Amino acid sequence: MKTKPWPSGDKSRGAVAVEFALVAPILLSLVAGIVEFSHAYNLQISVTQAAREAARNMAIHDDQGEAALAAAAGAPGLTAGDFQYSFSPGACAADENMTVTITYPAATLTGLFGSTLTFTGIGAMRCGG
Repeated sequence: MKTKPWPSGDKSRGAVAVEFALVAPILLSLVAGIVEFSHAYNLQISVTQAAREAARNMAIHDDQGEAALAAAAGAPGLTAGDFQYSFSPGACAADENMTVTITYPAATLTGLFGSTLTFTGIGAMRCGG
């Protein structure tokens, strides 16, 4: 008994188009999620680096203005004017830890996780070098 060969082209093309229409939104959502997560992770690393630079500068020079400039230099891809600083304690004393907390609001790329996210970076350094 001979079997019929699979019908050529016409009917199977429609099935492929339907399958693609079902799978494409899932794949695009996955790609958008990966891009958004990568962007958010990069921002978090940058804000943490800025906080570390500010804490280091504060521990050495004990000047909040200089520490803010060091934070801006430590995160060149971010808008330093959007940084919100918290210094604890307000001034460095010998053998104390200086902790700098920076919060940074940033817009998302795709809107998948909302329109803005707030990132927090914490840096700590022993006063006096």
